[in-house]
Amino acid sequence: MTISLNTRVTAVGPEVADLAEGGVVILFADGSPSELAEVSVLHAITAEPSAEAPVTGATISIGSLEAKITSVGDSAWQKVLDIGHVVISFNGADNAERPGEICASEVDTELLVAQLQTGASIIIRA
Repeated sequence: MTISLNTRVTAVGPEVADLAEGGVVILFADGSPSELAEVSVLHAITAEPSAEAPVTGATISIGSLEAKITSVGDSAWQKVLDIGHVVISFNGADNAERPGEICASEVDTELLVAQLQTGASIIIRA
């Protein structure tokens, strides 16, 4: 098993639940500007991310919730490596609409909101 990303949630912005109910999660590394922190899940990487982007079919888990990656935008992984930022859309799309987006299979959004808690692990693995 290859781990592409292993990180831990350090804070959840006050507007995160609204976005997650729509199937969107925005990750930002600790230290992001306050206006971005309001809509973001802040995190601290616990192991160096892989240099290679995850592939379609890789698993993303947030706490006990799991989904399959369906597409990765052209610059999404580089943003993870550079600043710890990515938009994850749980929409099942075969093509990411935005270059900084990772798309994953649709999930129960109530469960997604419930898993977005301080201390939760976020892991991408193939």
